[in-house]
Amino acid sequence: MSTRTLFSTAASALLLTTALAIGHGALAADDFDPKTQIGPDPKLPEPQQYLFPPMNVAKVVGWKEGATPKVADGLKVEALATGLHHPRELYALPNGDILVVESQGPGVEPVSRPKNLVMGLIMSISAGSGGGGGESNRITILRDADKDGKFEVNQVFLDKLTSPFGVALVGSDLYVANTDSLMRYPYKEGDLKITDPGTPLLELPGGPIDHHWTKSLTASPDGKLLYVGVGSNSNAAENGMEAEKNRAAIWEVDRESGRSRIFASGLRNPNGLTFEPSSGALWTVVNERDELGPDLVPDYMTSVKDGAFYGWPYSYYGQHVDPRVKPERPDLVAKAIKPDYALSSHVAPLGLAFNTGNGLPDHYRGGAFVGEHGSWDRDHYNGYKVVYVPFADGKPNGMAEDVVTGFLNDDGEAQGRPVGVAFDKSGALLIADDVGNTVWRVTNAAAGNTAAVQ
Repeated sequence: MSTRTLFSTAASALLLTTALAIGHGALAADDFDPKTQIGPDPKLPEPQQYLFPPMNVAKVVGWKEGATPKVADGLKVEALATGLHHPRELYALPNGDILVVESQGPGVEPVSRPKNLVMGLIMSISAGSGGGGGESNRITILRDADKDGKFEVNQVFLDKLTSPFGVALVGSDLYVANTDSLMRYPYKEGDLKITDPGTPLLELPGGPIDHHWTKSLTASPDGKLLYVGVGSNSNAAENGMEAEKNRAAIWEVDRESGRSRIFASGLRNPNGLTFEPSSGALWTVVNERDELGPDLVPDYMTSVKDGAFYGWPYSYYGQHVDPRVKPERPDLVAKAIKPDYALSSHVAPLGLAFNTGNGLPDHYRGGAFVGEHGSWDRDHYNGYKVVYVPFADGKPNGMAEDVVTGFLNDDGEAQGRPVGVAFDKSGALLIADDVGNTVWRVTNAAAGNTAAVQ
């Protein structure tokens, strides 16, 4: 081992030890109730700043044979597909087939701060024995050929993609949002594989930093427009605003021409793009910024207004100014829109789906299901579950409810972490578990095994 390598390793260990010590000291005293940050008016404590932010990532151990998440009363959960490779997003095709987007990030981004180095070390340690490996950056198709609720076909549908995430089908055009491009592929009902190389519709912001690489995707109800979520290139603009050009935004794309514009901005990392069925409004879940303390800033879900600005990086939850961001922009802060509904700090929401079917008990009809990937910077873990937010008249109407839990075991280790959520043709809830390498299916327990794909 060279002197330089030895020094680098020792320095990395020192940084890691210091960060863990500082983080533990900062977090140990935290007795804040995260439930006070769920709803339209979250409690917002005073911000804190750190040399190294608190870091506490759940070690990934995966699921033991036969183990499953826990579900609320009246529900049943079973594994729809296992042995996948980082399933992130799900898409139900009209004929009942399920597309599973399996993807990994585009690589290690340039290290700009000591915190990035330390975070990388902690993440590598937390990976443990779970998380899987093998082929990824592809789409797998699941098919229930005999309509008995069991998916016999599990094969590669489309591969050689570049960190894909979002999928949308409009007519015979299948769109895939890679981390750096929006692609269009020909599709006809019943296809089990796409071999066409596809046509690039639009270039999307990619590397070399590509801090938030997932690109969420949805189509307008009339199919004329596509909406793409493009996350920021930093936590709070520490890489400079030039690196944030056209990021932290939702793009609107003309499906035929590929022309695009910024539909809404100031959204640090918007995912789960979908249209609320009763109002027709576009909704998203957003991962807010870190390093202002274990209880700031609440992640949220919100309707998205054309031309609106939602604060990032200059302010959060309306006009609450982020003291780290210089130069200040009071003009933009004054325009910042307060989100509709807070989900609590650092739950990392990545999936959003509205339930309009009858595959679950009536209690869950009409509201939103949110996949919360889970925190990395709180002593008491937050997220690591799927929650239900009731809606009325197109707006949230009540407290979020835990629906699928148990992704953390009793030792605080991650058996799985939920990402995308969707509904299959029967109305069952599907959950992509990216470190458990499983797609889970949640049904009405009273229906037994009769909730087959129709």
